[in-house]
Amino acid sequence: MSARNTDSGKSARSGQGRTPGGGGFTKSGKPRPGTGGYGKHKLAGKGPTPPAEMRPGHPAQRAAARAAKAAAAGKTAPGKPASGRTAAPAKGDAGRGSPRSRPASGAPDRPQERRDDGPEMVAGRNSVVESLRAHVPAMALYVTSRAQEDERVEEAVQLAAATGIAVLESSMFELDRLTDNAVHQGVALRIRPYEYAHPDDLLTGQPGATPSRTAPLIVALDGVTDPRNLGAIVRSAAAFGACGVVVPSRRSASVTASAWKSSAGALARLPVARVVNLTRALEAYKQRGLFVAGLDAEGKVDVHEMSIADGPMVLVVGSEGRGLSRIVASACDMVVRIPMASGTESLNAGIAASIALYEIATVRARQPQ
Repeated sequence: MSARNTDSGKSARSGQGRTPGGGGFTKSGKPRPGTGGYGKHKLAGKGPTPPAEMRPGHPAQRAAARAAKAAAAGKTAPGKPASGRTAAPAKGDAGRGSPRSRPASGAPDRPQERRDDGPEMVAGRNSVVESLRAHVPAMALYVTSRAQEDERVEEAVQLAAATGIAVLESSMFELDRLTDNAVHQGVALRIRPYEYAHPDDLLTGQPGATPSRTAPLIVALDGVTDPRNLGAIVRSAAAFGACGVVVPSRRSASVTASAWKSSAGALARLPVARVVNLTRALEAYKQRGLFVAGLDAEGKVDVHEMSIADGPMVLVVGSEGRGLSRIVASACDMVVRIPMASGTESLNAGIAASIALYEIATVRARQPQ
């Protein structure tokens, strides 16, 4: 054997030569793509994945660059993006103090409360027809061309036209957007936002209203979250001579289409005031000479024995089951109850308010005019 053959054999066995098809080379003798002529065991990785702020083209990197540029210009504090948005965390950072799990201000993450001050959309053929029959104040009626062939939709169009409500033809896509993908059946009604009164207006009366000869009577709601109960209480309050109804702005029912329908038109005659803090509103009424009576199953006085029924007063109605909250009950001059047979469950808030208002109206009817 020649020396040349011996050397080539050693080179092939040692793996140091460029053997076609071996190591990092193809059968044609060219380096395999991505290997640079080295075998897979000799390839080196790129190391750990860098943070999101250091990856070129990543949204977090662009936000960090904007923040650094703004900080250099003196517009914002260092470390905060110029757009006011927090940088997106790297994978696995959520829930460990990352910008996504905690706002930049340091305040705890809290869900956004739904605001119901804007227009409300009533979706569905039956709901729209019932709302129009109940004379719920509306701004516009949206109908698709295909839905106009239905008898209920045709009735809704006639009712809207008779009351001067605009009838607009819309597409299914637009109705999906307006109703937040609710089951609208091709028709939706936009309800006009309710204009709440000021708590002091319930005592002074609305302009043009006839002054009442009886003492003022105001109904306040504590924790009543069902709009149908709100509408029923407004209906009873209007029937028994109340001046108005007071509701808290949080954790309480607001005037919606359901409240309008259950009030049977009473919301058009009796004002509803909204307050930020119900306890402070009750204290303000007490300073103006009104007595406050809370209606609760734990009360010590029966409702027909209420000694302040003939004077200016505020009747506070609690929620069904929970009753009055502790802080509201402490602000009441007395807490009354409706006597019931033992073992009977609590009454609906609307029914309980109707009974108490009837007892107050009965006492006042016996007083000389």
